[in-house]
Amino acid sequence: MKSIALSLAILAALALSPAAEAATHQGHAAAGTNATSADTRISTKQAATRAVLRDLWVEHVFWIRNYVTASAANNQTGKKIAADQVVANATAISGAIASFYGKPAGDRMLTLLAGHWGAVKEYSDATFDKGGKGQIEATSKLIANAKEIAAFLASANPNLPEATLVGLLTAHGAHHITQVQQISKADYTGEATTWAAMRSHMFTIADALADALAKQFPEKF
Repeated sequence: MKSIALSLAILAALALSPAAEAATHQGHAAAGTNATSADTRISTKQAATRAVLRDLWVEHVFWIRNYVTASAANNQTGKKIAADQVVANATAISGAIASFYGKPAGDRMLTLLAGHWGAVKEYSDATFDKGGKGQIEATSKLIANAKEIAAFLASANPNLPEATLVGLLTAHGAHHITQVQQISKADYTGEATTWAAMRSHMFTIADALADALAKQFPEKF
């Protein structure tokens, strides 16, 4: 119980931190703009890139959710299939990065995404298999990994402010933890709300990446 309480305390700090809150408000504002007049001001290629990245990032949260629900049901086959798909999805996202920045950058992204998945998986396994033991360590890894991914993307693209990325990615990690907790408590109403927020947040991250790429590589858009 102590580890769960501490982990939730860390989660609360993340969700209420100025960076995470600012990123969330900025993301919601951007998402609202995306759905209206902004779409008339972007190229067909940029819109297509947004769509591809949205699909990839939504698949990321979809398959991780499948892993969590399979864990709750003690479905080992379901867990393995979901885990394999998470890795396949990470490979696809890394391939998208490599198409702009080259294979070494793609490989680095894959390593970072593996760290993200590893931390979420560790948190889920701690929740369902170990009575909460290991949640705090997993949460710390998730936070550190968010900062690593933010630093990597910001260094690759000057149109991606590192502080904003930290906020976006930290909020994403907080969604994962909230979802695990809700599913573990059979709070399906709460989890439905979290899922909707996760999906919308993936759109925000995908659009931010696509738009930054369009600014950095105008000749490709």
